[in-house]
Amino acid sequence: MTIGEMFGQSGVLMLLGMGVVFGFLIILIIVMVIEQKIIHAFGLDKDVEEKPASATVNTRPQGPVVAAISAAVQQYRKTN
Repeated sequence: MTIGEMFGQSGVLMLLGMGVVFGFLIILIIVMVIEQKIIHAFGLDKDVEEKPASATVNTRPQGPVVAAISAAVQQYRKTN
């Protein structure tokens, strides 16, 4: 097998491989679009209803917690 034949065969294999990958990506996009339409048709893309604002928990750190964290950071900076 000559070098020219090897280059020809490698070119065919490269184009075949790229064609397979391109084909797979096209099929993947088509399936995702169909899936999006099915999900939208059944109404599964709607967000879950949020709880009323009074039911939410306040997750902001309070004064003593902030003071304790600040003291710990200052102590760590002094020792290191």
